[in-house]
Amino acid sequence: MAKQQPYTVVETLPAGVEIRHYPAHTLISVDVASDFGSAGSRGFGPLVRYISGGNAAGQNIAMTSPVTHAPQSDALHTISFVLPEGMAPDDAPIPVDGAVRIVDKPESVVAALRFRGVWQEHVAVAKAQDLLDALSRAGKSVRGEVFYARFDPPVTPGFLRRNEALVELS
Repeated sequence: MAKQQPYTVVETLPAGVEIRHYPAHTLISVDVASDFGSAGSRGFGPLVRYISGGNAAGQNIAMTSPVTHAPQSDALHTISFVLPEGMAPDDAPIPVDGAVRIVDKPESVVAALRFRGVWQEHVAVAKAQDLLDALSRAGKSVRGEVFYARFDPPVTPGFLRRNEALVELS
């Protein structure tokens, strides 16, 4: 099982929304020209190759969860892996695939709404709206757009898969 990205729950809102503090971390990311439903699969390959030694150092890097999915438009999506805790951008080996990039993320406060099931756009979008509605009712201000996290491998039965809709707070 992949090690999970650390965070601290600082508040729980009605409807199961968690307000979390994420420490600074490093992502490896790839932009994918695709529809929502296919973007994760299309972005997964280059990222797996990177952590499997497809980098300038030939270094294998432990898989972590979640895999994040940030829609940029209907046809462009950013798919990312979180590098293991303590791996700073300067420690991450240089990608050999020019589409893969290393991203330094500062600490942040993020709202999250967990949901189960196979990855389906209409479900994810509905959960994103539920998250935004709950935050509005609680008087919380968001910064940026909703993004998504998937925690489980495809072999996990759909009803057991953990997904989240997330958005950074101001």
